[in-house]
Amino acid sequence: MTRRSWIQLLAVAALWGGSYLFIKIALEDVAPAVVVFTRTALAALALLPIALHMKAFAGLRDRLGAVALLTLLQVAAPFALIATGEQAISSSLAGILVAAAPIFTVLLAMRLEPGDSVRGVGLAGVALGIAGVVVLLGVDTGGGTAALIGGGLVVLAGLGYALGSLHLRRNLREAKPIGLVTATMGLAALVSLPFAVLTAPAQVPGAGALGSLAALGILGSGIAFVLFFTLIAEVGASRASLVGYIAPGFAVVYGVVLLGEPVSAATFVGLALILGGSWLAADGRVPRLRHNAPRASAHGRPLEVTR
Repeated sequence: MTRRSWIQLLAVAALWGGSYLFIKIALEDVAPAVVVFTRTALAALALLPIALHMKAFAGLRDRLGAVALLTLLQVAAPFALIATGEQAISSSLAGILVAAAPIFTVLLAMRLEPGDSVRGVGLAGVALGIAGVVVLLGVDTGGGTAALIGGGLVVLAGLGYALGSLHLRRNLREAKPIGLVTATMGLAALVSLPFAVLTAPAQVPGAGALGSLAALGILGSGIAFVLFFTLIAEVGASRASLVGYIAPGFAVVYGVVLLGEPVSAATFVGLALILGGSWLAADGRVPRLRHNAPRASAHGRPLEVTR
């Protein structure tokens, strides 16, 4: 990876890590359904010109069923679960719990794709990741019922991301990522619109909420994806996936510094267990910094993201 690639990687991680902060601020004035609709609608509008220019919707019309299922598993349901869960837990905790998605992916692959069975160090990684989730839900939430439910909803969002990734591998591998993300964001906006209307605030949200919604949609769900796809084209999907291990750190920093959220030893223990376990389960490798990296087209690569 080049220095430019590392800068892009950190930029994406910073934007995706900030999503939980923006959700938390927006929830002060609007309901979860409004958050979901706004972020997906803005993301679709931001990505649409790029997708059209790249003719990235090719082939999707004949696979609307598969695209609709992906929308449910990897966008609509997770976004709703995270926003609802953050009503009861901190943004930093939500950012850490979502990072458990690779653990679910490995467990599901072991069940649904026998050829992807994990042994040895990989299984140890799965155990570590599960232990991290238990630590966070059992200790860091304080044991309160509302917090436990909220944390559980965010964990379920990670399960949705994992199911979506497996569905994507099986049924939409050849789809162009930009087109697929734009389509799923647009469909998610349509699905969430009725719920957003029913829970619309009685008065105009404050500047903080409006700004957070705009940042969440345009930056976190729009521009961040463009940067991510550029990164995939330059260094490959495997190295680009490192963003998933860095974003939770940004989520914790934002929550503590900007929102004054409390952290405990259990927070850092859970974070280390989940990230370390996910890395081991996925047989992670740390790419070396180098000045010139080979470039490859990412137009036909499958998309596996959790933000």
